[in-house]
Amino acid sequence: MEVSMNHQSCEQLTQMNLSAMRGEYQRQEELPATLELGFDERFSMIVQAQFDRRRDNRIKRALKEAALREPSAALSEIEFSEKRNLSKRQIAQLSGMSWAREGKGIIVTGATGTGKTFILCAFAHDACIMGFTARYYRMTRLIEYMAAARDSGEYDKKLAELAKPDILILDDFGMKQCDHLFSLDLLEIMEERYHKRKSVLIGAQMPVRLWPEFFKNRTAADGFMDRIVNNAYRIDLKGPSRRPKMPDDEMWESCRADAPETTAGRADSSEENDEEGKRNVAVRTARRKGVPGTENGCVKKKKPRGTMPRGYRRNQQ
Repeated sequence: MEVSMNHQSCEQLTQMNLSAMRGEYQRQEELPATLELGFDERFSMIVQAQFDRRRDNRIKRALKEAALREPSAALSEIEFSEKRNLSKRQIAQLSGMSWAREGKGIIVTGATGTGKTFILCAFAHDACIMGFTARYYRMTRLIEYMAAARDSGEYDKKLAELAKPDILILDDFGMKQCDHLFSLDLLEIMEERYHKRKSVLIGAQMPVRLWPEFFKNRTAADGFMDRIVNNAYRIDLKGPSRRPKMPDDEMWESCRADAPETTAGRADSSEENDEEGKRNVAVRTARRKGVPGTENGCVKKKKPRGTMPRGYRRNQQ
């Protein structure tokens, strides 16, 4: 009778989509040590299992919808150094996500390779864990998406999609100039998010004072700057590029592997490759001597002595 009751309870939990509670309940039944616990303690463990499962699923779903460029980025992984001009105090204050609750933004500027995208994705990643929603876009792709939405008649749907997440990330801002139509699109997006108190995170190489130059519509530029720049925290990164660099010897070997080989050092090469190697050497030599017509790597081949003109034998017949 007890086994039948247990089976019935498990089936009911499955029908209510409480698979984590069912799994924890079955685990406790199979583990004799849990029988020593009281009912309240065992029930608390069952509820906690279902709570953790739903929280983990929500975080996974939020991160998937965010489509972050660097999904593994996190604020705890940020490296601080004097060269980066990155304040631990500022990052610690912003890590509480009060800016997201208040609908304020974050602007990260700096030269290429200084880690702008990583910091933007780190804020969005930790915000998703804390229950916020986010969406990442590169500006060049967003321009294409808005143009396609306008042509297909889904413009209003795309605007609603951009206004929905709690945090909107616009990376590589200023890489491409905003034409008249997209300037109005961007102003419309900022207007919707500003009144709904939704946050916008922007990453750009150019300093903020030069942003109006990327708008062909100066009226839209003024409206955009007033809504985002005056309502955002700023992080200005310094220092060299943080992208990995190859050592000199590895770089030299890579260049040698990619460069065309010559006859030197190739004892087993074919006759065709030997001719190609000789031609490359001839081109380089002609360039050094300033021979005309070798700018594009072309060298006229001389006919070997004793070679008859084309059509000579036919004319003789």
